[in-house]
Amino acid sequence: MTTISKLNNVVTLINVFVVKPERQAELVRLLDEATDAVMKRIDGFVSANIHRSLDGTRVANYAQWRDEAAFKAMLQDDRAKLHMQQAAALAERFEPVLYNVASIHDTL
Repeated sequence: MTTISKLNNVVTLINVFVVKPERQAELVRLLDEATDAVMKRIDGFVSANIHRSLDGTRVANYAQWRDEAAFKAMLQDDRAKLHMQQAAALAERFEPVLYNVASIHDTL
């Protein structure tokens, strides 16, 4: 389960894919399937959330990993590499960046 907290010692990957609207659903489906079949089984995976823009031109993957080392190890996994190549082929461009939580603002 995704928990956003400054106390939660994870790194967050936010990867925004720019897609043609006719490919958005296909990319969402691929990311869903690859997350269930591959990413969830890699050591250090915490969670993933796939978002699609209302205008159809973007897909965002918000994923948490135990730490930066686990994320980097995933990048070397052949199963993950195949998944990332397939996702990249559907996108016009993408920007994967690692983050830490800086602050949280809510009404609670």
